[in-house]
Amino acid sequence: MVQSEPRFTLPTTEELPCSDDTPVDNEDQNFLPNLLLFILESSWANRNDWFFGIDMGIYHTTGVSHLVPVIPDGFFSLGVERRKAGKSRLSYAVWEEEEIVPKFALEVVSKTPGDEYDKNLEIYAKLGVLYYVIYNPQYWRRDQHQPFELYKLVDGEYQQQIQEPFWMPEVGLGIGRGSYTSGVVKREVLYWHDKEGKRYLTADEVAQSERQQRELAEQHQQRLAAKLRELGIDPNSI
Repeated sequence: MVQSEPRFTLPTTEELPCSDDTPVDNEDQNFLPNLLLFILESSWANRNDWFFGIDMGIYHTTGVSHLVPVIPDGFFSLGVERRKAGKSRLSYAVWEEEEIVPKFALEVVSKTPGDEYDKNLEIYAKLGVLYYVIYNPQYWRRDQHQPFELYKLVDGEYQQQIQEPFWMPEVGLGIGRGSYTSGVVKREVLYWHDKEGKRYLTADEVAQSERQQRELAEQHQQRLAAKLRELGIDPNSI
């Protein structure tokens, strides 16, 4: 059994392939996980105990071979360094991450039917990924599923959850769908949410909110100064 092999016999991530070179056939497969990553980069900028991988191989010893990775569109691990030893990861080998398994995996369904609802479900369950999200906004009717499905691992088996956004206490994040606008283009995306269901803002939205708050504060000061002048008081003297 692979599981019984001593740790020193397992290859390092520098020796393992970092990609299967399979091109994505759906824009969302790149955009959605990257958006989730960028939001975390902004919202959790002061934390160094998490990693979000995109189209990166997860090598593990719970499958047919430790040389065969599973490659989700996105995955999230908690309790690991954002940059391992100050360097970018080539891939994610569980045995090099103190046996920390990703808590969350994301698959975005593509034009070509894949294994999101069967084979990958079994792989992630055996690996021990606590939450598994399948996002299928275009082909859900074809696949006879919902556009957004979230599964939680309970006693070794995945159970579908129905609440959205869904709060994941073990992760400290919720996830659900929302609207995203870039210029004149609007699209549905996935967002992180807090425990109360309020979605995390993008860096641009945070900057815009801060700018609006400054403008409101300046307007308030200007109105207050005008009122003081009406009363014959020089606001600069206060």
